[in-house]
Amino acid sequence: MHMKNRIAKAVAAIVCVAAAYPLAAGATLGPGDAAPDFVAKASLGGNVYDYSLADALKKGPVVLYFYPAAFTKGCTIEAHQFAEAVDQYKAEGATVIGVSHDDIGTLKRFSVSECRSKFPVAADADSKIIRSYDAAMPMKSSMANRVSYVIAPDGKVIYEYTSLSPDQHVTNTLQALRDWNAKHKAQ
Repeated sequence: MHMKNRIAKAVAAIVCVAAAYPLAAGATLGPGDAAPDFVAKASLGGNVYDYSLADALKKGPVVLYFYPAAFTKGCTIEAHQFAEAVDQYKAEGATVIGVSHDDIGTLKRFSVSECRSKFPVAADADSKIIRSYDAAMPMKSSMANRVSYVIAPDGKVIYEYTSLSPDQHVTNTLQALRDWNAKHKAQ
């Protein structure tokens, strides 16, 4: 009985650790998949408007990144990194949009302070966009996991990257855009 109790406690500890670090969960949309279209309330520099993925794709590739919650440590770091890289994305003909379950009031402030008025962030309070991209946090499905997609103008996913760490999202999506552009300019 004593051994069973220790095993049960060990299993419970493993489950708790796994729940706290859902890093292995990945988005199921991969290269070649159709990116679900959406329209959402977004803010750029504190100004609210209706963001349309279809309209953005008419201008070139889109980097769509999902993040858990505005004003949290990792999401603030990631927003700063995307803001600093906006000119590099523009040089690749791409635009950036961030999406979270936050309400538009919160995102109005986040778009100015953390996104530095460089790119829009969209509100997905009902998590419909998050679910359509299979970008939900495994243990809290209303929140987005940290997932970045690069979407080609034809609406197909070029690249997907999932990691709760904000460190490589900008580097990886920029490289995916450069690779895609090199391939398409060569044709």
